[in-house]
Amino acid sequence: MRNFSAITEFILLGLAADAQVQALFFVLFLVIYLLTLTGNLLMLLVLMTDAHLHSPMYFFLGHLSFLDICYSTVSVPKMLDNLMSKKKTISVEGCLAQAFLVFLSGGTEACLLAVMAYDRYAAICHPLFYCQMMSNGLCTGLVWGSWGLAFVNALLNTLPAMSLDFCGYRTIHHYTCELPSLFLLSCSNVSTNITLVFWSFIIHACGTSLPILASYGYIISAIMSISSTTGRSKAFSTCSSHLTTVILYFGSASLRYLLPASGSPLELVLSLQYSVMTPMLNPLIYSLKNKEVKAAVRKTLENIIRVLNN
Repeated sequence: MRNFSAITEFILLGLAADAQVQALFFVLFLVIYLLTLTGNLLMLLVLMTDAHLHSPMYFFLGHLSFLDICYSTVSVPKMLDNLMSKKKTISVEGCLAQAFLVFLSGGTEACLLAVMAYDRYAAICHPLFYCQMMSNGLCTGLVWGSWGLAFVNALLNTLPAMSLDFCGYRTIHHYTCELPSLFLLSCSNVSTNITLVFWSFIIHACGTSLPILASYGYIISAIMSISSTTGRSKAFSTCSSHLTTVILYFGSASLRYLLPASGSPLELVLSLQYSVMTPMLNPLIYSLKNKEVKAAVRKTLENIIRVLNN
């Protein structure tokens, strides 16, 4: 690791410079963060306590909820702190650590969405062999594999960034530390780093999105062959929630990491979409689209209210 003595900390400009707007954003994102924690923790509680929701699909959904809590916590608390602080700084080491965690959380979510697509493919296209195809051991291995692949990818991108020199300009036009934003501040040659991030993102995105597209190609074909209108409607309802999450997540992340970094407001919007809004929306998307989850959530809330009243 090279010498960071020229600059020891960065300034995160955040979302706005006006104090009143910052106060408004603080309240807004505090509410979003609390909703994210509440929604995902409630989802985890429901999935763990309801015996009807112990199938592989809900096993993966539980891990997605846990991951969304982690993903949101990587950036939102620091953003809230900066919105209320006059000194909006973060150390170079802290910034690189946050960039690593963003890569780790984001990469794991992409892998997990691909795993969930395969699970839906197995359930709809091969219902008779579903239990054999999605055994407990395989499900556990797929989750650990998702974390492992994302960890390696994050390490491959973050370690080279630790050797960069930062000097002179130290203001990041963002609310969090992401590698594309850091490269703009380095006085080292970052061409290799940019190429590495670009191609690792392409490989990771293709490696996760192509299985999703293939799975849903087979799923749509299978759904169209279902003679029962009720069965077809149920299959579409289950899959549409997953597709909504995939489109929101992959769409915003792809634009953020494939477009050249410039510090534009668009980059803020895209980052907010995949790291702040998607973790909040996922519990709503999956609960509103799934009758079993809605019934389980309602039952859990009734039990909580009953306990509190007693």
